[in-house]
Amino acid sequence: MTMNNLNLYNTLEKKISVFNPIDKNDVRMYACGPTVYDFIHIGNARPLVVFDVLVRLLRKMYPKVTYVRNITDIDDKINKRATEKKIKISELTKETIKNFHNDCKSLGNLYPDFEPRATDHINEIIEMIEILISKGFAYVSSGNVLFSVEKYKKYGLLSGRSLKDMISGSRVDVAEYKDKPGDFILWKPSTEDLPGWNSPWGRGRPGWHIECSAMSKKYLGEQFDIHAGGLDLIFPHHENEIAQSCCANDSEVMANFWLHNGYVTSEGEKMSKSLGNFTTINELLFQFNGEAIRYALLQAHYRAPLSFSKKSLEEAKKSLSRLYRAVDGFEVNGNPDKELIINLCDDINTPKALARAHYLTDQANKGSKECAQKLKNSSKILGVLSQSTERWFKFEKKDNQNQSLDIALTEKEIDELILKRQIAKENKDYTNADQIREQLLKLDIILEDKPDKTIWRKS
Repeated sequence: MTMNNLNLYNTLEKKISVFNPIDKNDVRMYACGPTVYDFIHIGNARPLVVFDVLVRLLRKMYPKVTYVRNITDIDDKINKRATEKKIKISELTKETIKNFHNDCKSLGNLYPDFEPRATDHINEIIEMIEILISKGFAYVSSGNVLFSVEKYKKYGLLSGRSLKDMISGSRVDVAEYKDKPGDFILWKPSTEDLPGWNSPWGRGRPGWHIECSAMSKKYLGEQFDIHAGGLDLIFPHHENEIAQSCCANDSEVMANFWLHNGYVTSEGEKMSKSLGNFTTINELLFQFNGEAIRYALLQAHYRAPLSFSKKSLEEAKKSLSRLYRAVDGFEVNGNPDKELIINLCDDINTPKALARAHYLTDQANKGSKECAQKLKNSSKILGVLSQSTERWFKFEKKDNQNQSLDIALTEKEIDELILKRQIAKENKDYTNADQIREQLLKLDIILEDKPDKTIWRKS
């Protein structure tokens, strides 16, 4: 397909710029993944979905994209949760990672090329810390290793705040082992009951920020194209990543573009586990198809706040149903719609792209097979319309006991009733055929008679 200019908002430069990769034959992107102590919620899912669309777009534009998304499997939150559950930390992380992968699959997200885990990269982490100490950017104190933020003159460039403002405006742990309040942990001691690894500074474990610097370097190099994550990661996580990486690698830049998605809000407040106002993807999947959740997350521009509600998911489901009807019988056989791609190249403008999808639907409903085909061809880049139209309309709502809320029949039983109705029609027993249709309609099951078969869908 013809190459378009991809324009992205760069948090580092505070403006939209044309994206030019370091190597056009291998675009390299890193996205911060989950800390695996609990199910991900709808707010956690937003960057997973938004940046999945970006990866799909990049892969349409360039011959190769290396996509890395890490997993934090060593963290104080994980240790605390395992203690609360009275299980081994390894049991908790294994189960949580499994749940995370299931949620990602349900949301239609592509699997990253690399999904490194912090615990598998302790050697790389220790090596980077040793480099920072040898260059005078880090120091050892009471078994801890800390980064000296005042040694990095560009500290605060990403968040746009001075070090003084950042310290005065946040609750910084002014521990005795710190030279300055803003210095942050690279390595800390571990007691015998906590995970730990041998290091030049004693048995311990890494701080949170250093893992992403070490792993991005290993899989993408000292400088790469895009670093992505949520708005809440700008400070301190991404600010600290830049400081560590640039100082350890003697580089001016860690990533050329920094992308951050806006918050998901619930009742006007940012959704977070600490506030307890979150809804997990796992819970939502008992009531909604994952594709409807994905669609809802793409309805607002990724940098804008997104107001979440069950109503928004119901509306997303209806919108998707409209698209599915338009592509019934069509398969992907070519490039996506050019106008839709242009919209995505405008700083991942998914609302405009979805509006274009509905325009194509309007034209398809007027009889344009060309527009129906364009819509189906665009489905992969958005990550929607991934199943058959017939299958989409057979999705059942389920509660957390995996029992049907609004349907008292299994698919097999429905199919058997449809077969009885067909036999009744063949025998010209239209009264019985109509009764079967009405019986199913009371269960919100709509029958559609096709030339060669009868299909059903949920209303």
